[in-house]
Amino acid sequence: MFRTNWLRNSLFLAVTSALVAGCNSSSSGSDTGRLSLNVTDAPVDSASKVVVSFSGVELQSGGSRTEILFDEPRTIDLLALQGSNSANLLEGQELPVGEYQWMRLLVNAEQDSVLDSYIEFEDGSVQELSVPSGSQTGLKLVRGFTLLAGGSADFTIDFDLRKSIVDPKGGQGMHLKPALRLIDNAQSGTITGTVAGELIASACADASLDAGAVYAFVGSDAVADDVDGDAGDPLTSALINENAGVYSYELGFMPVGTYTLAYTCEAATDDPESDDVIVFAEQANAEVVADQTTQADFSGI
Repeated sequence: MFRTNWLRNSLFLAVTSALVAGCNSSSSGSDTGRLSLNVTDAPVDSASKVVVSFSGVELQSGGSRTEILFDEPRTIDLLALQGSNSANLLEGQELPVGEYQWMRLLVNAEQDSVLDSYIEFEDGSVQELSVPSGSQTGLKLVRGFTLLAGGSADFTIDFDLRKSIVDPKGGQGMHLKPALRLIDNAQSGTITGTVAGELIASACADASLDAGAVYAFVGSDAVADDVDGDAGDPLTSALINENAGVYSYELGFMPVGTYTLAYTCEAATDDPESDDVIVFAEQANAEVVADQTTQADFSGI
């Protein structure tokens, strides 16, 4: 369904620099192209579910605004979409050709006792998620795309829940503060690796409860820092998973480039609303190549 409207309670991605999509144009006479859009998640500690109800997508191209409303809300547990996992919102959606300045995810997220969007903690407690007042314009991303005639664009939106979930300190429920990345799937890859058990044992009080996380910073030999909303924040992060005594992590949908990876067992105390002192036990550099997986291990040596 298409219509022109400005809906409240939505997550907004403003995009301003040009990215040409759909160079594999197959119909020179067509005045439309196709957009595919997925969502993924960088995790948060102490939660077992982060469920968001999506009602549609809105896009701006020049003076024209297109709203795509889903027949039924799509309820997605973002916490189940870690690493290279994702869920589809749009698949080959036909759109007019042109330069698109921004897109916006429409969500059902209010403090109304409906629990359409909510967070469930590891202790079983549940709280509503709401887009905070004044955040309808969300997070602006310096990223845009041009849809060519007969072409296609394929993007993934990464919800960084470590930065997004905020305790309103005395208010009701939890706030969903948009911290989003728009990734061109054709120009992204994956980083995977292991963390030595000896390193985890020395850094973590009880690895069975919390084995830590890997933060990814843009550029080689970057200074590792906590999440607090400044320029030194990590681009994204991944929790450490244990399987048969092997500790591993996966960072999916990483844009092509070089990164500094930093392992810490103090991610659970990293408050995105404050400047925290986080100890990083080891760092490593990694380079991401399009459509490839890069291995980066933490040896503890």
